[in-house]
Amino acid sequence: MLYKNTSIKKYLDDLAAKKPAPGGGSAAALSCALGCALLSMSANFSIGKEKYKKYEKELKGILAKSENYRKRFLELADLDVRAYSAYAKAKDKKVKVKAKKYSQQVVKEISSLSYKAVQLCPALAEKGNAYLINDVLAGAELLNAGFNSALVNIE
Repeated sequence: MLYKNTSIKKYLDDLAAKKPAPGGGSAAALSCALGCALLSMSANFSIGKEKYKKYEKELKGILAKSENYRKRFLELADLDVRAYSAYAKAKDKKVKVKAKKYSQQVVKEISSLSYKAVQLCPALAEKGNAYLINDVLAGAELLNAGFNSALVNIE
């Protein structure tokens, strides 16, 4: 199943259910996707406004990166579900080891990408729409939560 094509309710219902996946890794990725969405919103509300015109090029660059990261986090949420499901279903020890290694690679990418995404926040907070500073900070918190959650899953 590709959760990126389903409702949030379906994802949350499955996350809460007695199922091996989705779990913490995909939730970490979703947290990061939410954080990036807030960064994108802030950039979108800044671009095209006279007050922020001198930062337009930088803000467009931040928006492009944030949107790329957001899309990748959604993919990673689904990849984590697939990877952990394969691990949980594996009976053969070699298959289980391979699936576990792949699952760890997915959450490692979530953590490294969340670190890159949070680096967008200072410039956006300083140069973006001042009325959306709370959204930038909330985005940073969601990215940090995703980072920390991914680290827990790596361990």
